Amino acid sequence: MIEVVDLVKSFRDLRRGVVHAVDHVSFEARAGEIFGLLGPNGAGKTTTMRILCTVLRPTAGRARVAGHDVVTAPGQVRQHIGFLSMNTAIYDRMSAWELVEYFGRLYGMTGERLQSRMEEIFETLQMNPFRDMLGAKMSTGMRQKVSIARAIVHDPPVLIFDEPTAGLDILVARAVLENIEQLRASGKCILFSTHIMREVERLCDRVAVVSHGRIQACGTLAELRDRYGEQDLEELFFRLVS
Repeated sequence: MIEVVDLVKSFRDLRRGVVHAVDHVSFEARAGEIFGLLGPNGAGKTTTMRILCTVLRPTAGRARVAGHDVVTAPGQVRQHIGFLSMNTAIYDRMSAWELVEYFGRLYGMTGERLQSRMEEIFETLQMNPFRDMLGAKMSTGMRQKVSIARAIVHDPPVLIFDEPTAGLDILVARAVLENIEQLRASGKCILFSTHIMREVERLCDRVAVVSHGRIQACGTLAELRDRYGEQDLEELFFRLVS
């Protein structure tokens, strides 16, 4: 569902010259799988995800999402993905229902199809108690549920989550992770970026450890532990990124 081959994104910095935020990155993620991008801040995870979401254009290499090229078919890519990050904004003057409906219409959904899908999502995410609440009055947990709902309203096959639990309290974070597990069980291809080790151990079927724009290692956690002779994931992570 996601195929990335020799992806490069370079920026020009006045002091450092050309900087490679993403440096010949390659990986693939499959349907029914959570593929983790594990790395410290500034490793290139978010830049990679923004390229896959067609927000940024790659300098070199190629990437395909659900069979569509991010450069030559960005519109098709956007129809097949849902994106969620810690910085996803909520409109203060729209209710939860209005906001999710608005995004559904942006994806071309109307009538009974949209209403049925929204009823299903609001029930699954337990959002009905605050469906008419304005964004300005929502708690952090409510806002994150609305963000998930609008990311999945069009039922995309590919979901991209960029540190979705950052800054959340433990109860809200737990609910978000449970929702992501349910999405995997429904067959979605999920790209999940984080630097929280316990989330990686709980969720990820395979991981790529990213540092300085490059993938340092890729595989299942069992494969990486066996390959590097280190059972503690945190120690393995520090060893690979240092």
